[in-house]
Amino acid sequence: MRAFIRPVLIILGLSLFILVNVKEVYAMTGNIHWLGHDTFRIEGEQLIYTDPFNIKKRDKADIILITHEHRDHCSSEDVKKIQGPDTIIVTPADCAAKLQGSIKVVKPGDKIEIKGITIEVVPSYNTNKQFHTKERGWVGYVFTVKAKRIYLAGDTDYIPEMKNIKTDIALLPVSGTYVMTADEAVKAALDIKPKVAIPMHYGSIVGSKEDALKFAEELKGKIDVVILPEE
Repeated sequence: MRAFIRPVLIILGLSLFILVNVKEVYAMTGNIHWLGHDTFRIEGEQLIYTDPFNIKKRDKADIILITHEHRDHCSSEDVKKIQGPDTIIVTPADCAAKLQGSIKVVKPGDKIEIKGITIEVVPSYNTNKQFHTKERGWVGYVFTVKAKRIYLAGDTDYIPEMKNIKTDIALLPVSGTYVMTADEAVKAALDIKPKVAIPMHYGSIVGSKEDALKFAEELKGKIDVVILPEE
């Protein structure tokens, strides 16, 4: 009897751990604010902004993560709206040339720590179009906030490297044209297996909420999707 009870208790304990962990990840999404396109304001040990574009309110970021040098991701005007004297900008080299202040230049494969935040730099590129070619060395990021790993994919297609991404929350483009379509983003999410996926890169330059809804519908019962309101 004891030989039977022990595995059952282990399974119940593991299930409870998974349930608690998923609840914690969901709670973390309350700290993630979508400001449109690929711009997020993420609250935690440090205040992190990603790819600031069309910033409506001035703020003071601790860390700014920039994925590549296109104007809707590397906007010096928008960076200035959230840049304080102690702000550190993490960016590929071609965008760094457009900016001023404390800048950390990175490339795919780098792993750094900024103000206590661990940041892994991962590839981000197109496979079937020429807007974001691999040789440019543009990036996505996996960074840890409140003990939760967050993956910012950047402007990318569905790429083989995604199978190696380990994350709790995945911020994935869904609009097509310049990045993955919703269908391709579903394949990416199934490879990455985050606890929560959040669609981005729609409703501004290209794509619409329909892309986000399609993404969520196709992942129903497989991966939880949170569609954030634009703030």
